[in-house]
Amino acid sequence: MSSFRAAPREGHLERIKRIYSYLHKMSDGKIRVRVEEPDYSGLPNFEFDWSRTVYGFMSELLPNDAPEPLGKWVTLTHFVDANLMHDLITGRSLTGILHLLNKTPIDWFSKKQATVETATYGSEMVAMRTCVEQVVDLRNTLRYLGVPIRDKSYVFGDNESVINSSKELHAKLHKRHNMLSFHYVREAIATGFLHLTHIPGKINPADKLSKHWGIPTSRISSRHSSFTEVILLKWVKTLLHPNEPTMWGVTRFIKDL
Repeated sequence: MSSFRAAPREGHLERIKRIYSYLHKMSDGKIRVRVEEPDYSGLPNFEFDWSRTVYGFMSELLPNDAPEPLGKWVTLTHFVDANLMHDLITGRSLTGILHLLNKTPIDWFSKKQATVETATYGSEMVAMRTCVEQVVDLRNTLRYLGVPIRDKSYVFGDNESVINSSKELHAKLHKRHNMLSFHYVREAIATGFLHLTHIPGKINPADKLSKHWGIPTSRISSRHSSFTEVILLKWVKTLLHPNEPTMWGVTRFIKDL
């Protein structure tokens, strides 16, 4: 709604009322603070030798003036999603990103993209690049605050094409206008601090930040965010053992939470 502040119309006022009605309905919502680290040891780990690629020997740029980290370790988890042609007037897509420190949601992002994308791959790749930029910023912020963080940040997205083309060593880019986003994400993976994993859209919490959801679905989604690790481990078990449980079983498990 902020894009219509200059010349608002009557319809915009009605939308503002709906926003306040939503906040009133969700007044009992809260952010659950969970400080324990998530266990991602069961995630598929595809390690490639990026030294023979165009990225060469890459390493994460660390600040020289950061204080000595103290306290308990923190694992960063990030969920990213995009909605193609979210704005029917301009045709722009929407980016939704959710950041977690250990198991606590700490920051989120839901904004229209600056450019118009003509395909889902383009909008998802732009969203992934934005997510990686925020991951780099968040990691450096925590370092300057003296927080000890793990070597890898875990990023989950529901677009398999973007995930595969980003993390696979010999992936090719067929859409040249996405070249900068493509190389930015791949370079971050080559440094070794980023781990990308594909998950279904049904269990992606960032889906709530990129699409229109009703109140009942929003309540269920908010509840699922508290069980992120359990859901992901169920999904990983499906990847490793496709016959037990089935994807239908995972979906039923999510509904029962």
